[in-house]
Amino acid sequence: MQVEDKLLPTAFARTVNVGSTFAYMGSLMTFLAKGPETSGRFALMEYHTKPGNEPPPHVHEREHELYFVLEGTMRFYCEDKILDIGAGDVVFLPQGKAHAFTCTSNVVRTLIFVQATGKDAVGLDSYFLAMGEPAARMVLSESAVTYAVDDPEHAIRVGASTGIRILSPSESQQALLQYPGFGTPVR
Repeated sequence: MQVEDKLLPTAFARTVNVGSTFAYMGSLMTFLAKGPETSGRFALMEYHTKPGNEPPPHVHEREHELYFVLEGTMRFYCEDKILDIGAGDVVFLPQGKAHAFTCTSNVVRTLIFVQATGKDAVGLDSYFLAMGEPAARMVLSESAVTYAVDDPEHAIRVGASTGIRILSPSESQQALLQYPGFGTPVR
């Protein structure tokens, strides 16, 4: 999908509830604004997660990403930087830059905003929709499939179709100089 300058989006309102939420890799992802609703220009999601549910290191090929933490603490890795943030803090991750994060508190709740950087529409919301399923309730599952136990090829395939490149362990080591490695808890 491409950004559509000629299509004017219509006004809408949405709330965080089970009807707008997907269970995604042990986390909950509420879709507050999806790319198709904004002519492909941006998407906004609320992400509720915990340690052990983090995604592997990756690169967004189509979009900038911004996190605003509502609850909890996180550590982000982007190139040679370590960025520690908590409730009320923002981190910006530019398009094309490898990054990863770990949850450094028991629970994290954050807003994720992605903005298209070129002619291609945002893809992160489509990735989450393809990787998840409608949530049955607004509680983090203790027995959910996470990236640590899912088939990595599945995430790589879905990512490739939505503009997200999942990094191999060797690519992660080269791109994220201070990243301790996927699945390594940080406290």
